[in-house]
Amino acid sequence: MRSKLFVPASRPELFAKALASAADALSFDLEDAVAPERKRQARTDLRALLETSEALASAKTLIVRVNALDTPHFAADIDAVARNGVSLVNLPKPERPEDVRAAAAALEAAERSNGVSAPIGLLLNVESPRALRMAAELASAHPRVAGLQLGLGDLFEPLGIARRETSAIQQAMFALRVAAGEAGVFAYDTAFASIKDADGFRAEAQMARALGFIGKSCIHPSQIAIANDVFRPSDDDIAHAVRVVVAARDADAEGIGAYVVDGRMIDPPFVERARVLVDEAARLELLSQEQRTSLAL
Repeated sequence: MRSKLFVPASRPELFAKALASAADALSFDLEDAVAPERKRQARTDLRALLETSEALASAKTLIVRVNALDTPHFAADIDAVARNGVSLVNLPKPERPEDVRAAAAALEAAERSNGVSAPIGLLLNVESPRALRMAAELASAHPRVAGLQLGLGDLFEPLGIARRETSAIQQAMFALRVAAGEAGVFAYDTAFASIKDADGFRAEAQMARALGFIGKSCIHPSQIAIANDVFRPSDDDIAHAVRVVVAARDADAEGIGAYVVDGRMIDPPFVERARVLVDEAARLELLSQEQRTSLAL
């Protein structure tokens, strides 16, 4: 999920274009992108889309950002979007573990009512000081939580922190990534509002990649290619990871605990990271036949 394109649910004319885009994931938005008076129609239009053969057959990760738990729209949102083919519900503004559990319970009830065959996960937005401080607890509150997503606009603006202040961004990213690591879920990067600043988007995506995030939110199709490029494993990284995985297999067979690959000392944490990278490369079909053969894939 290198790239995730936001699609306003009130803009059904964009649905087909989004499904045809190069984004790995689509996040249909019922929250901030939809005016209150248009939420009911947006909900209806999105439900209709989710029930089409095109959506059900899509290889993309389909996500819906619902309205917050304490709004009058949440219950209707969940009932409308708990459908087969939806992978994640993006929950905005959770502040307590109880919020997460309540959302999970509502989602489970809607799945039963709608005949959903596979459980839908939760992607939690971390966009307040309290949520950032409690991010690991929020992520650990229920098994449905799959990831944490940083929301820098909502986090920074009330505090008077400049949105482009690199030191602040790095600290927020690091805190979220560590919290996600503690809970065993993924960390996902925030949106970047300056659509015409491609260099700024790329720089922020590279920062997120270096801090272990799996991808970046896109608010415009022009950002998709950049996100896909930044979060694509490089050929050199893939080649090194393959050598590490093969070396680990041989070392395990010989009972060797630590060894050297490409001049680097390798032990279990590096092997685990290499396996994750190899799995990602395989999913993106980036492994050569020679590499697949060496891995016996």
